[in-house]
Amino acid sequence: MTAITPDALLAELHKAADVVASQAGKLAEEDVAAPSLLPGWTRGHVLAHLAGISNAMARQLEFAGRGETVELYDGGFEGRTKAIEMAAGHTLEQHHADVDSALERALRAFDALDAGAWQVPISYRGGVVLDGGLALWRELVIHASDLNTGRGPESWSRPFCEHLFDFLAARVPEGQRFVLQPLGLPPVTIGTGNRSIVINGMLTDIAAWLAGREPSLGSLRASAAADGVDLPELLPWPAGVPAGK
Repeated sequence: MTAITPDALLAELHKAADVVASQAGKLAEEDVAAPSLLPGWTRGHVLAHLAGISNAMARQLEFAGRGETVELYDGGFEGRTKAIEMAAGHTLEQHHADVDSALERALRAFDALDAGAWQVPISYRGGVVLDGGLALWRELVIHASDLNTGRGPESWSRPFCEHLFDFLAARVPEGQRFVLQPLGLPPVTIGTGNRSIVINGMLTDIAAWLAGREPSLGSLRASAAADGVDLPELLPWPAGVPAGK
């Protein structure tokens, strides 16, 4: 797998933001309180989170530009959760305004970066600006599907799926090694254990499963020592928040 370049990531962020805006534009007022694909979250929760993470990542870059770092969310995880709950019940017009404003702020911050700025430290994961861009890419693409407006994981691009293979390798349990075999593409091995499990299927189905989402094409098959087995259990999402949210 080839690591994505900053220029390519910037283009992907703009594409992902356009998708979020287009999917949000499909919603009617009564859809805001309807369930999303995330357990316990309405579409309003997802929209509030999309606005929140976009603003939070923009703030990471704004502080980084001054040679400073700041926590991702005011009040940490509790502050994040409280803000989402408070905003989830907003009207559709409010959600559109919040999401559009947050996306514009985040994209403006990323668009303003010069070549060296992508390696400036930020507080998110103790990483650099590039890590923040990758995180926002994941949030926008995955949660656009979570809105449950008909655009599922089958729409995820090959570069995005391959990025998830790398990022979500941390979900492979100790002692196991997954050989991911997307149809028509070279295999990818993640994990370092001695027990190998082969996961066959469409590229997007494998990525969706790793991300804790329902594979939309129904193509996944797992095998160990050439025998069919159940899909293995995954470790939690590699973050300080619950898997998938």
